[in-house]
Amino acid sequence: MDTSCPIAFREIDGTIVRIGAFFVSLVVVAYLFTSQIFLLIFLVIDFYIRIYWHKPYSLIFQLSRFVKKILKLDSDMTDAGSKRLAAQFGLLFSIMLIVEGFVGFDFALYLTAGALLVCTSLEVLFGYCVGCKIYFIIKKVYPGFMS
Repeated sequence: MDTSCPIAFREIDGTIVRIGAFFVSLVVVAYLFTSQIFLLIFLVIDFYIRIYWHKPYSLIFQLSRFVKKILKLDSDMTDAGSKRLAAQFGLLFSIMLIVEGFVGFDFALYLTAGALLVCTSLEVLFGYCVGCKIYFIIKKVYPGFMS
């Protein structure tokens, strides 16, 4: 865990988070190939459930737990604060994709989707939390952020 991450003093399984990031990537790529807006709406609902409601009701969370169990992957406990912030960024990006899709801002849509895919890919492949780095920058500019 990076020292610049928001700290919640509550741990979650980072392996499940990484698998979830993979599923988010798949949904975004599926949207880019099909332009089916319901895929993005699904992402918004799933992110909302994971962040603000009851995580076990999230389909991506359940699929991630199932994959971890089937592949017999080890747990990698990490602080929940940074992953929660990253999920909030994912929610924001998903909402932006829906708006850009409805308005027809294709260039912005591809930039946003690309940024989201880069962030999720870094998490999946290297366990690198872009949300932590963004948090650190925001805290330098606005010291009271998330205090």
